[in-house]
This record gives sequence, C-alpha cells and structure tokens, in this order.
Amino acid sequence: MTQLRSIVKFLLPSRFRRFLRRVHRVVVFRRAMKRFLALAEASKDPGNAILSDLIYGWGNESWSARDEYLAACIDHAMSSRGPILECGCGLSTILIGAIAKQRGQHHWALEHLPEWSTKVQSYLDRYRLDSVTLFSTPLKDYGEFVWYDAPLEFLPDRFALVICDGPPGGTKGGRYGLIPIMSERLATGCTILLDDVVRESERAIANRWQAETGATSETLGAKKPYIKLSVTDRRLQRPA
Repeated sequence: MTQLRSIVKFLLPSRFRRFLRRVHRVVVFRRAMKRFLALAEASKDPGNAILSDLIYGWGNESWSARDEYLAACIDHAMSSRGPILECGCGLSTILIGAIAKQRGQHHWALEHLPEWSTKVQSYLDRYRLDSVTLFSTPLKDYGEFVWYDAPLEFLPDRFALVICDGPPGGTKGGRYGLIPIMSERLATGCTILLDDVVRESERAIANRWQAETGATSETLGAKKPYIKLSVTDRRLQRPA
C-alpha cells in the first residue's frame, strides 16, 4: 500500500491530487451528514465514526473543534432546555442546528468573518436548517476587550447553552467579552463550553468568568482540553 501511494504521488500532479482529496472530502461529508441526521444520538461520544468522518469531510482540521469538544457540544445540545448561543461558527453550527431543529429549539451564532459566515450559511440552507440564525457581525472594541458587535435587540432574553469557540485567541481580551456583554442573558443553569483551554489565556478567562459569575467549572477532554462552566445564579454581576 505504501508503495502504491508513492507511485500515485509520483504519477499524479499535486494539483490533481488536491482536487481528488477535495472531492473525497465532499463525498465523505455528505454520507456522514446523512448518517448524523438519522442517528445524531450516536455522535455524542468522542471517537465515533460519524463524527470523525464529519470532521474530515468538513476539511478544516486545523481550526475545527476536535471530536471531544464537538461531542460535548452535541451532547449538551440534545439536553438543552432553551436557546443556544454560539460564538464563532463552523461545523458545530451545522450539527447543533440539526439537533435544534429536531428538538424544536433555536440556535443563534455570531461570526465576524463574512466569507466564513457565507460558507456555513450555504450548508445551513442546503440542509434546510432554519433552526439557526447566523449573524455576520464585526468585532467591536469595548475598551478593555474586543468582542462581537452582538445584535442584542434580535437575541432572546435567556440562553440555556453557550458554545464559545470565538473570537480568535489573538483578539484583545480573547473570549472574555462573553460575560460583560451577555451576562444578563444567561439563564440559571446555563452551561458554557469554552474551547482551546490548552492556552493559558483561555484558562485565565475561565477563571475570571468563574470569579465574576460564581459559576462552577471543570476541565474535561484528554486530547484537547475544554472547560465546562455551569451558571448557578442568573443574577450575574457585571465587572466593575
């Protein structure tokens, strides 16, 4: 097999190999999405074949949520008792949108890159996931931090689940702005799933959130850690 791959690599131009890889990803994604729509429950455990194929087929492995975090998002979406907010959009938006539609829920997502919003929206349209409202909105400088210019007038009063995978870590303040901007819209019992806590900056943000909200937290995920925060009191205190 190794020898065959070497021969193929030698005979086929790199551009054509990239084309074949893209075609293969499309086929794998469509098949995996069909299975997911029929058996979403089977995808809430890390390492399952459906989830692995979806991540591969999506073709953005360097930035896509890894299977542990993505599985956690799916699991919590299946038990969410209210609206879901997602900071940053991607594969998770499509999968959670499918779950929300099946459960009669609604999913709201914020994204600052117009081209990325367009790509994700095209998938939402393809699979008729009208359960998702995706806002393409720029990042705004709030002074201490930069965060999404969230269209608060169009968002629900209370969110039951927040999936926090944006803005990018290099943004001023990172993902901290979620609490100062959205604290009054987090329901009692709201769960926040914060990705990328392998970075020290993300762990520091989680600690600030915990101190400012009184939330409980736990670090989960063996391969790529994430933090789960549980808001126990919706009367959150805005930072001074």
